[in-house]
Amino acid sequence: MRQLSVLLLSCVLALPLFAQGAPPQGSPDQPYTMEYYYKLQWGHQQEFLQLFLKNHYPLLKNGVESGRMLSVKIETPANHMTEEARWDYRVTIRFKNSTVATTADPNEEKTIKQLWPDQETYKKEEQRRFEILLAHWDLPVSDVTPSGQ
Repeated sequence: MRQLSVLLLSCVLALPLFAQGAPPQGSPDQPYTMEYYYKLQWGHQQEFLQLFLKNHYPLLKNGVESGRMLSVKIETPANHMTEEARWDYRVTIRFKNSTVATTADPNEEKTIKQLWPDQETYKKEEQRRFEILLAHWDLPVSDVTPSGQ
């Protein structure tokens, strides 16, 4: 009996810990949002953006056209931040659902070859895009706005 009491008390005390985590993104058939952050070497922000727009954005647009993604938005901060918090570009993608967001596109390799027939140049430019990258992180985000707002 004492063990059962200790177990129940442990479960009750653990509930606030679970409540502090990020809220789930919703049901599997609902849109799923991811933010992708890029921090660049100083002085290479424009070079990165040009390479991103040339060699990655068309692939993202293809994802929207195919229905895997609902939207793609590219943003940069208007003001500066501390170096630790600094990011140069944020790409927000709203996926059709969480399954699409967390699984590879089976047609991606074929699409890349169609969009960039000169694979040698494409690979070289993509390598450069990642050479000037200091940090990159992905952040799933949830809309917690109360309904009716």
